[in-house]
Amino acid sequence: MRQKEVIGQSMRTTKSARPGSVVYVPMDKSEFRSIIFSEKKKNKIKKIVILIILMIFVIGCCMYAGISYYYSYHFFYGTTINGIDSSNKTAYEVEQEIAGKKDNYTIQVRARMQDPQAITGKDIDYKYVSSGAVLQLLKTQKSWEWIGSLFETKNYMVQEETFFSREKLEEQVNSLNCAKKENQIAPENAYVSFVNSEFTIVPETEGNELNTKEAYQMICRAIDNDAAEVNLESDPKAYKKADVTKESSELQNMVNTYKNLTKANITYTFGDETVTLDGNTIKNWLQFDEKGQLLQNDEAFRQQVVDYVAQLAADHDTVGTERQFQTTSGRTVYVYGSAYGWKIDQDKEVAQLMQEIQSGNQTTREPVYSMRANAHGINDLGDTYIEVDLTEQYMWYYQNENIIFQSEIVSGLPSDPDRKTPPGIFTLNSKSSPSVLRGEMTANGTYSYEQPVTYWMPFNGGIGFHDADWQPYFGGDRYLTGGSHGCINLPPENAGQLYSLIQYDVPIICFY
Repeated sequence: MRQKEVIGQSMRTTKSARPGSVVYVPMDKSEFRSIIFSEKKKNKIKKIVILIILMIFVIGCCMYAGISYYYSYHFFYGTTINGIDSSNKTAYEVEQEIAGKKDNYTIQVRARMQDPQAITGKDIDYKYVSSGAVLQLLKTQKSWEWIGSLFETKNYMVQEETFFSREKLEEQVNSLNCAKKENQIAPENAYVSFVNSEFTIVPETEGNELNTKEAYQMICRAIDNDAAEVNLESDPKAYKKADVTKESSELQNMVNTYKNLTKANITYTFGDETVTLDGNTIKNWLQFDEKGQLLQNDEAFRQQVVDYVAQLAADHDTVGTERQFQTTSGRTVYVYGSAYGWKIDQDKEVAQLMQEIQSGNQTTREPVYSMRANAHGINDLGDTYIEVDLTEQYMWYYQNENIIFQSEIVSGLPSDPDRKTPPGIFTLNSKSSPSVLRGEMTANGTYSYEQPVTYWMPFNGGIGFHDADWQPYFGGDRYLTGGSHGCINLPPENAGQLYSLIQYDVPIICFY
């Protein structure tokens, strides 16, 4: 060692660039072995490390392959299916959990005007049926990507196929309180009513009468979708509806029509007397049920109009009535008149009144008459008339209470009912000049008599005024033996005068 130090010092002190002579120093073998051993040790460690790394790699690969294999039958960590934590579970295990949820399945049925009721899965044999969707989902999973699943979550939804007995569900639906007839209230139609002095539409009521078939279909669909609740009111078809609603155009037309009825005001005039038909009376002709619903009965309403017109006729018609008459001779007689007087044409009046009521008319008018008299009141004969006194055998023609014509007469033969002049009140039917009076036709086609006359004025069928130049005299008792066939015989000159004066609307009063 010293020698090395000397050499080293000598080398450090030498400043020449020229190298000195090489001096070989012998090495100790023990030192050489130490160096060789150190290198071998380093190589051995390196090999061990490499081997360990290889072993770790192989083990890691094996573990990776094993875990990958595991996840070929199990779902990755962090997987959720239909809300179920499916981490590290097989498809079978997941489906068992899904099936387990179905065991306690219950659906609440809510119905109108009823408390909710439950139908349980056991009541309808409700159970889960595997469709293979979970297994198919597992097959789509790439098992070698399991490492990535450690850092993410996946949520899946698959269709859960279920089975239940349709027959048992139908039984359950029919047993619900809402499906029982005693618990159902039928809907009521909207209707027209008279409220607060006016016609108005009362809205329909919905009731709770169930369409059981539709309710069953609703519940079926809800169970198919695994719903926990179904509200039957959510489907308008589940309940029977009113046939007529407040929006009905027919009801609105009714309201408008009946509003017109109450607006109508028809005032009838009978000379100085008036009779008024107003909306209050018309309203009383309408029919309402116990709840105030207007019952539309056109025939019944029309009958009310018919009855009203009939009453008008009964109160004011004079045709077919007996009148007290003060004769020119001073007698008081009672004369029945079937061919003269006031007579309302009831059919035409009903038709006009119906139209006026429906239109809401307000008018003042006379009724529609089929026959008219000269005046209203007790004495509808007025002050212009023809008086034929069959007892006195005399006649007078009054115009405005003044006599404008008078004459003796010969009337029908009183002893023969077929020839006796009938009493009554009549009006002129026609006038003709000349004419031929004929009796009844006989079997051989001829008439029982034929008599030419110059003036013919019938007023009661085949009975009338005419000239009779064959009569030897007129008045007195001539009619008792030489009476006519019912006609009023006049002297020819008087018949001509009457022919020029007589008017069609003048009452002809014949009496005994």
